[in-house]
Amino acid sequence: MPQQRDTVVVTGTFEPMSLEEIDRAVRVLPARSQTLVLNTLVDLLKLDPSLDLEERAPDGVQGDLSIRGAVFGQTLVLLNGMRLNDPQSGHHNMDIPVPLESVDRVEVLRGSGSTLYGADAVGGVVNIITEPPQVTEFRLRTAVGSDGINQQRAALAIAGRKVSEQLSFSRDFSSGFMPDRDYRTLQFASVTRLATDIGNGSLNLAYMDHPFGADQFYGNFNSWEDTKTWFAGVQQALGAKTSASFSFRRHSDLFVLYRDRPDVFANHHADESYQLAVRRREEMSTSTTLYYGVEAFHESIASNNLGDHARSRAAAYAAADFRALKRFSLTISAREEIYRSFSAAFTPTVAGGVWLSPRWKIRASSSRAFRIPSYTDLYYHDPANAGNPALRPESAWTYETGLDWIPSARIRGDLTLFERRETDGIDYYRTSATEIWRALNIQNLNFKGWEASLRWTPSPTHTLDFRYTGLHGTLDTIAAGFTKYTFNYPTASGVFAWQITPRANFVLRTRVGVIERPARSPYALWDVYAGLPHKKLHPYLQVGNATNTSYQSVPGVAMPGRTIIGGVELVIRKH
Repeated sequence: MPQQRDTVVVTGTFEPMSLEEIDRAVRVLPARSQTLVLNTLVDLLKLDPSLDLEERAPDGVQGDLSIRGAVFGQTLVLLNGMRLNDPQSGHHNMDIPVPLESVDRVEVLRGSGSTLYGADAVGGVVNIITEPPQVTEFRLRTAVGSDGINQQRAALAIAGRKVSEQLSFSRDFSSGFMPDRDYRTLQFASVTRLATDIGNGSLNLAYMDHPFGADQFYGNFNSWEDTKTWFAGVQQALGAKTSASFSFRRHSDLFVLYRDRPDVFANHHADESYQLAVRRREEMSTSTTLYYGVEAFHESIASNNLGDHARSRAAAYAAADFRALKRFSLTISAREEIYRSFSAAFTPTVAGGVWLSPRWKIRASSSRAFRIPSYTDLYYHDPANAGNPALRPESAWTYETGLDWIPSARIRGDLTLFERRETDGIDYYRTSATEIWRALNIQNLNFKGWEASLRWTPSPTHTLDFRYTGLHGTLDTIAAGFTKYTFNYPTASGVFAWQITPRANFVLRTRVGVIERPARSPYALWDVYAGLPHKKLHPYLQVGNATNTSYQSVPGVAMPGRTIIGGVELVIRKH
């Protein structure tokens, strides 16, 4: 019988469940309690070595998120369970309009998630969670740093029994560490929670404006880009067994190939996405629960390069969850998603676990996922790249098994082995360095890997976290050296993180990450964050890439060296 824990997750499961009872590889990354030693959400994601941020710029300005070696389009990003993925291009999936101050935590599902969430969840799912504030408070934060960094943030939280509200604002500016690498990010968000007689409801509103210099980002060009994101989502419980949600996302992208000659080549894309979902649960017995629901999606784009297009999808799913003797668990689920007129994708999942003792649990799962091509995959063309309207949807089977070890509340370890077999994976290909990249389907891709972690809390003021992910990928149809994205994955990635709070008025967090990619030398990055959360004024210091390492996440795109940011936060709290 497992020991009772307090961490509850909503990702990778059909209803909230304790982390220990989940039969999939799920990680929780707390945000709200760590804001003084975080700069952006990217700092959280870097704590898990199975998440690869192929960054073209720091602090989430532009980066491709990969999980377990899947390409960026195969990672699904959610906000409170509602889709944020961009139908134009997976390059924009990390255009997250919600400031860090609105986020309670980030939950990560490593492995296929299409049965629960539909298309794109091939490598895994990142779910950004907001929660009602616990206290009424106002936070104001400002900072300056190297490379012309200038930051301002504000958040107002109003906690109430029936109604709660959180308003947040963020501005992040930098003149850049080199020419044409400047950026400015503006974010606004409102999160409203309302308790009614029929159940709890929420309204999420967010906006982001995001211009940045893009030198060498997509080829040997001094490019510039400006993306904007609008998001609105409403969720409502309809009694104890039923819930419904609706979300709208709009995204625009202005891309200039030559910043100093914008008239030569410029693209403007604007896409919209709608999602409607109704979910229900039925308790069939004390040990069996049935979940089922329907979803509908619509996507459209208007572009001077890609053209004007629209597509719709509809899905239905069902799942049966069995629990016995507080030791055995089994979930059998399946989803049918119809798209492209009458084509369909069937994505089943089987996951189970057994507690061998109160300290040891073994788990295993098998699941299928799929992704439909983005509009860029299908229709894009510029002097360096060409899409392919004949692309087929991707599909993949993922198999994994894991062992969890929880000897006490202070120690937790786990080991996971996984394999992903992809069919018709989408990438860009060329036969020589002088040719342009052309989109194509790769018939067979196979990724095998393992994940290991050990978390130790020797005292209430110290937490040490060790994590490692190893990965190996193969294909059998084309020369691997001529693909653009597939084989830029990390073959080895390790993270050590240490957080210390020796006193109530001091906090320190440090992270060392080491990463190695195929045919490239490994490199290490060391970050240090410290703050003094004393009374109302909280000064802090953040040092990124403390060793001033020269590195590239994406070949040909330089990343900044040592970055130092210093600031102060004012907190006024209602007592």
